[in-house]
Amino acid sequence: MLYTLPFRKTLTALFFTCSLAMAAISTAQASDIEMSFQNLLQQERTWAGLQSKTLKVGDITWSYSEGGKAGKPILVLIHGLAGSRDNWNRVAHALTANYHVIIPDMPASGDTRVPNEFDYSVPNLTEKLRRFMEAANLTGPAHIAGHSLGGSVAMLYAGQYPLETKSLFLVDAAGVFRSANTPYLKDPTYVKNMIVTKKGDFNFLMQQAMHAPPFIPKEIANAQEKMMIAQAGQTTKMVEQIIALNKMFTPDSFALLAKSIDAPTLILWGKQDKIINVEVAAELKSLLKNAQTPVVLNGIGHTPILEADQLVSQQYISFLNKVQAQTPATTPNL
Repeated sequence: MLYTLPFRKTLTALFFTCSLAMAAISTAQASDIEMSFQNLLQQERTWAGLQSKTLKVGDITWSYSEGGKAGKPILVLIHGLAGSRDNWNRVAHALTANYHVIIPDMPASGDTRVPNEFDYSVPNLTEKLRRFMEAANLTGPAHIAGHSLGGSVAMLYAGQYPLETKSLFLVDAAGVFRSANTPYLKDPTYVKNMIVTKKGDFNFLMQQAMHAPPFIPKEIANAQEKMMIAQAGQTTKMVEQIIALNKMFTPDSFALLAKSIDAPTLILWGKQDKIINVEVAAELKSLLKNAQTPVVLNGIGHTPILEADQLVSQQYISFLNKVQAQTPATTPNL
């Protein structure tokens, strides 16, 4: 299925963390920009029906957003490399009324804190995510969604914990694919070029991640760039694990992982993705046992959850409704 997004809508899309900030923060004084940026992120979470929380599990102090009511179907949203929980805010806005939504800052990202020698491998991230969910008392199978590298974590989670996975939503998901034809997939070391380590890198990242990046006031771009430069060390460790993942898996062994997944799956892709080419969506569909025809959004790059949040929400809610309709009613715990 191919969907076209009007150009005007693309220009109003979010960039990597905050949409509501753009107009408001452009008038702020430069000296107050970082505090204003954080305040506006919190305002956006509130608008989305989310609360900021922390939870210490072992040697990890998790920072996460939670919304909706306990007892509703659980939905876990996983962001990608160099992203944060706030990437999902606008999609979450459409979900918190009917779902118990959990969005963690994954290790190496946002405000989640880990030891210096933390293992950033995808298998370890997946296991630590499971331990977090247990500690947060998220009992019963959950709907799992992942964007980009978060898609790899989501797939591994669904493969390792099939009884705890009600459905899977993959948005421009990372992996090891036969149909890979971008520089980032052919040679994962190229991903290092996307790490924001100095002034000007953020603009390059935006050009790669989005098909038509929106105008971002200078103050916002500078604030975001500073935040990402501060996290460059952790991001570098994550990139090293992506490189290791591609040494660990071949297209054949990655296909075995995909084929082991039983959960009903929705695949969604930006047609103009420069990082993970759209042909991968059809490859994933051919591997997964229970995947719908992929949804392809025209005029969208690697970040549909920011560039086309309303279309993403519509597709996801429709999919979730189908999955929930197939789930037998259960008696609530007393």
